[in-house]
Amino acid sequence: MDGPEIIISFAPELHVFVSAPRRAAEGARVRTDGSSTLGHVVESLGVPLTEVGALTLDGLPCAVGHVPAAGERVHVSPVVRPQPLPGPARFLLDVHLGTLARRLRLLGVDAAYERLDIGDAALAAQSAREQRVMLSRDRGLLHRRELWAGAYVYSHRPEEQLTDVLERFAPPLAPWTRCTACNGELRPATLEEVRPQLRAGTERSYDTFALCTACGQAYWRGAHRDDLDGIVAEALRLVGGGDAPAVP
Repeated sequence: MDGPEIIISFAPELHVFVSAPRRAAEGARVRTDGSSTLGHVVESLGVPLTEVGALTLDGLPCAVGHVPAAGERVHVSPVVRPQPLPGPARFLLDVHLGTLARRLRLLGVDAAYERLDIGDAALAAQSAREQRVMLSRDRGLLHRRELWAGAYVYSHRPEEQLTDVLERFAPPLAPWTRCTACNGELRPATLEEVRPQLRAGTERSYDTFALCTACGQAYWRGAHRDDLDGIVAEALRLVGGGDAPAVP
């Protein structure tokens, strides 16, 4: 680039996206092309706009559409948590976030998940069509303009990923009300309805069951319920959702 030079600094939360020379608190000198918007400049330096909460220019609020001039000092701040959304907290997760999708569904959060790699364009189009927040560790995907909303998932570890999403969006929780397999809603079921899916001896051990209204999967209290109870309890503590309903 051979245009105006600006000084740009990034909040520490955004340092994961930018190279080491641009992490200095006093800012780094960046030469622009003189026609690109500030939003484009920020993205060209590696930060998806989904992760940007505010831009300030010489200490004053600035829009992403501003075309920077020589000598301007810009600071990039992260999103404010909890982050407000333009609609309900509904999510779309890419192929690499299956465990996170199942844990969100366990908590009753609407979380669509693609088991196959359908490509960035299709995911972005689905996000826009269904008005879902795109959750991904793919920075390129989060640069796509078609997205209704998006968020970078910062950790590789499912438990940390879940904490990150809950703290960022504070979605309403309704544990044990959604199918972890397909995202459908659960309803109470009788023993007779679920009997074909029960394991040997299960009907003698349990008396509370549920069925997915979408795929027909049966649910009951199983051997791993204590582990799941722990996930639910921690999530409710984070979001302040009270007690979990007694659904298997």
